[in-house]
Amino acid sequence: MISRRTFLTASAGAAVTASWAAASATSATDTRILTATDVHVKDYPTVEAVRWIGETLERETEGRLKIRLYHAGQLGRESEAIDMARYGAIDMTRVYSGALNNAFPLTQALCLPYVFDSVEHLRRAMDEGVGEEVLRGFEKRELVGLAIYDSGARCFYNTRRPIQTPADLHGLKIRVPASDIFIRMMRMFGANPTPLSLGEVFSGMETHMIDGAENNMRSFHSSRHFEAAKYWSQSEHSYAPDVLLISRRSFDSLSPADRQLLLETARQSVSVMRQHWDESESAARKAVIDYGVKMNDVDIGAFRTVAEPLLADYTQRADIAPLYRRIRDLA
Repeated sequence: MISRRTFLTASAGAAVTASWAAASATSATDTRILTATDVHVKDYPTVEAVRWIGETLERETEGRLKIRLYHAGQLGRESEAIDMARYGAIDMTRVYSGALNNAFPLTQALCLPYVFDSVEHLRRAMDEGVGEEVLRGFEKRELVGLAIYDSGARCFYNTRRPIQTPADLHGLKIRVPASDIFIRMMRMFGANPTPLSLGEVFSGMETHMIDGAENNMRSFHSSRHFEAAKYWSQSEHSYAPDVLLISRRSFDSLSPADRQLLLETARQSVSVMRQHWDESESAARKAVIDYGVKMNDVDIGAFRTVAEPLLADYTQRADIAPLYRRIRDLA
């Protein structure tokens, strides 16, 4: 299996040469293999969706256009994958929107606390124009947005105690993505936010570097975090989705027909991802309960009240306010 170091070393020259685009141009008869990455395991819904894209492209082009997919973080963290895609070292990557907040401001609207009321609300907003607007925002930074995949309700889990109100988080070290929104939100809730990559969370809880994290049920199960954290608290403080991106260099090197095919196939993959998600989330919840994880509801009203100043701050910003209003109008 290729290592991340080997892959990056082999890719570095192509990423920095001025002739990259010309050398990568795809003719009507050339075979083109697009490299895609994901930090999640091989049967995770987003991985399944990108695999489906590759199979569809290969079938529709009679093998001329393919995807080589590296899952389970084989090529590094999400933050590294974003930069690799921007500079052409890889072609495609699926990343969590929270990891994009600082570089792509429109994604902040998707990550605000309690901006979405449910998975159904998120899907409705993404399908009725909000998703397209966010995807267009990537064009300014050497990327092309292909699709937005929802990823369930983000909730708290930890090794110490049930979380029912913000007061129960006081003093706990909680892993968050490297997003100003999540760092500030955790501080407002009373926790000590600790930005870490997903791959560092399990060992962080095992060694007591952190007390817990927040994520969706599917990731809680697939990452096996439930083996370290015995308390799951249904806070639903965020429904921030995932985003599938392709390098602008890679996209532009395709023929116009192949670009259109890729865009259409990526959009169609959203329903594939959602089907896999819906089928696997309840199974994941049952598995962690059977393992002994203790589940509890929280006082969502108390969390909403504490988060209101953060929400008010971001929704007064000229670039965020219109998108936030569109989302809430679809509630």
